[in-house]
Amino acid sequence: METNQMKKYCMIGVIATVVCLFVMNVKAVIAAGTAVFSAAAPLLLGIVIAYILNILLKKIECFYFPKTKNPKVIASRRPVSIVLAFVALAVIVTLLINLVVPELVSTIRLIAEEIPPAAEAVRLWAIEHSGEIPAIQESLQNLNIDWEATIRKALEVLAAGAGGIFSSVVTVIGSLFGTVAQFVIGTIFAIYVLSSKEKLAEQADNLMKAYMKPRTREKILYVAGTVHETFSSFIVGQCMEAVIIGSLCAVGMLVLKMPYAVMTGTVVGVTALIPVVGAYIGAVVGAFMVFTVNPLQAVIFIVFLLILQQLEGNLIYPKVVGSSIGLPGMWVLAAVTVGGGVFGIGGMLLGVPLAASAYKLLEADVQMRISKKK
Repeated sequence: METNQMKKYCMIGVIATVVCLFVMNVKAVIAAGTAVFSAAAPLLLGIVIAYILNILLKKIECFYFPKTKNPKVIASRRPVSIVLAFVALAVIVTLLINLVVPELVSTIRLIAEEIPPAAEAVRLWAIEHSGEIPAIQESLQNLNIDWEATIRKALEVLAAGAGGIFSSVVTVIGSLFGTVAQFVIGTIFAIYVLSSKEKLAEQADNLMKAYMKPRTREKILYVAGTVHETFSSFIVGQCMEAVIIGSLCAVGMLVLKMPYAVMTGTVVGVTALIPVVGAYIGAVVGAFMVFTVNPLQAVIFIVFLLILQQLEGNLIYPKVVGSSIGLPGMWVLAAVTVGGGVFGIGGMLLGVPLAASAYKLLEADVQMRISKKK
């Protein structure tokens, strides 16, 4: 038997053995994989943080004395830019929390206070206009709802449901500290990654040069570059789209003299980070806010938001985000629908850049095959 045939059969035997062992011990393998994933979770979080901050980092480094030849300034560029990137992200998150959370709490309280009189007004209006149907009129007149007791019972139900989750104070505190610890470790790891990203890229490239064929290495670099370009463009484009839709919402509400204009615009902008459908979530919250002040204006707000959503979905989003990642608007909507249906909100966020990456790679491969056939 020739040497090449021997290697081939040995490889087949090894693969068959590995597959058999995996099938026979699938539960143990899954358990081990879960344990490894849990242990590596802070590092994976750090990679995600580093990837997002790297977008800010590159922008800041471009403005940090780009033409200087002073060695000390050049040496300080990376650490100073990392600190400024973290500060910028912290400021953005803090502003959003301080602007949105207090108003949301106030809105929930207002809604709880306004529901009973609004419902009573609806009941009285129905009694007044239901004279032609005596049975309904009599039922409405005899209807007596103790709204205080109803709201109290609703809160008790919510508390009971939450009690199942927060039954143990120790568990909650332990989980909280565990999450904080993971975030701290991830942040520290992200700083290390950002500080030595060029060296890490060089080391990865050297590994591929040493253990892979040149053609395989080129394919991996091409795919990784395409995915990186698509994801970074998507993050920037999605943030721009959220700012645009939130600003338009706030300006439109100010022009129409509606209450909570700036805060509602902020909520709509934040929820618009979820592609295509996110702003509708903000519209529901905004409608409740306006309803607590003026129900008629709430109807006007809904009509205004529907028009704005059509503008956003058919013009702004495909142009700002779709063009930035090279994905047609039709496929943007398809990616959001399928990703959200399979993986929820995470699928909505990741579905568009993943679909755009696959679209670009497939388009390039199709063009290459067509050119070869010609």
